[in-house]
Amino acid sequence: MKSQYVLPFTIVIAGALIAGAVFLAGKGSTAPTTIPGQNGQITARAYDPAKDHILGNPNAKVKVVEYADLECPYCKVFNGTMHQVMQYYGTSGNVAWVYRPFPLGQIHSKAPEEAQAAECAADQGGDAAYFKYVDAVYAITPGENNLDLAELPKIAQQNGLDVTKFNTCLSSGKYAQKVQDSYNEAISYGGQGTPFTLIMVGTSAVALNGAQPYDSMRAAIDAVLSSVGVSATASTTTQ
Repeated sequence: MKSQYVLPFTIVIAGALIAGAVFLAGKGSTAPTTIPGQNGQITARAYDPAKDHILGNPNAKVKVVEYADLECPYCKVFNGTMHQVMQYYGTSGNVAWVYRPFPLGQIHSKAPEEAQAAECAADQGGDAAYFKYVDAVYAITPGENNLDLAELPKIAQQNGLDVTKFNTCLSSGKYAQKVQDSYNEAISYGGQGTPFTLIMVGTSAVALNGAQPYDSMRAAIDAVLSSVGVSATASTTTQ
């Protein structure tokens, strides 16, 4: 991203944010925050189709990268917000949603296994199966580490996956290191809790802590779209 874009869109984003829930070390807060740096600007890993799961156009100029914990109640709320965001921008192709695991195992001991389960769903059905599985977990979990892990293969079956292959994948720990690497990555970017979101153009990102409300996300995304010369318009087609 060209350097002249950095200051304008980070300032606009900071001005657009309104109070939202933030999940910090298991405690609630009402103050959304940007991560310290050059006006909230950081450099982060760009979308990688070999590692990441994406909803929307893989070539979208703006990517909303969410690091999330499936046992975090604020992530559950934000998941709905992000679906609204994608419904609004629809098939315009300018915005995409990238989901990366950030299980806070210290307080949610079941979250790492749940994150691996979503990866095992993707192992069979790609990105579509991944997002479908994540949605299904959020739909039934009470949050705060209260999901019965016996539900994981049931969710797989309900979503048309081969349960035997799913169980083999999950029990093997095939994706344990990937989930841990994603956790470490979020921490390295300044993630203090979940959801932790990067609004990115290439490798340039503005980092946000907390379940930002829909209007804040719209304002922030529109600011970034405008900064890179893309009209911030909705599509009439939903995803």
